Amino acid sequence: MARLPLASRESVPENQRAAFDELLRGYGSVPRYGPSSVMIHVPKAHQLVNAVNNYLRSESSLPKKIQELAMLVTARELDCQHIWNAHAASARKAGVRDAIVDALRDRKEFPSLAPDEAAVVHYGQEFFRTHRVSRGAFQAALEQLGRQGVVELSMVLGNYSLLALLINSFDTDLPSDRTERLLPV
Repeated sequence: MARLPLASRESVPENQRAAFDELLRGYGSVPRYGPSSVMIHVPKAHQLVNAVNNYLRSESSLPKKIQELAMLVTARELDCQHIWNAHAASARKAGVRDAIVDALRDRKEFPSLAPDEAAVVHYGQEFFRTHRVSRGAFQAALEQLGRQGVVELSMVLGNYSLLALLINSFDTDLPSDRTERLLPV
């Protein structure tokens, strides 16, 4: 059960109500699930996070497959059910093989990974588990994704870490129409 009630125009800071109104025009109603249901309580910050997220999802040099794989690595490493549910199907649709998605979810051995997939998985897992990225993992990501790609990969991991922090800390509900099996945690 979510730890915050749904936001309302009256519940947000008065100097942020115009931003709240603008967000509602885009959403249609106050978000009931996920990170937006938390961030909308601080509408100006929510708009800024949305701008970063929109850049990463639509202007990044990273292929959709790699973006989605990075989101799944983040969801799995941070045990974030909402991000997992929101991105497992879209990762499959973007070309991440079922066997990879399933191995990530179940923390099983991976099937053979393409070099770009291996670079993303190792980079993300290493960072989340050790709070650092080794020279080897960094070099592999650099070789596969290029300079801009490694920066953007790091930003995707960081952005989805922020979203996972909000989701997990505020215990947001999963949508009732979820399609993916829950992460075993």
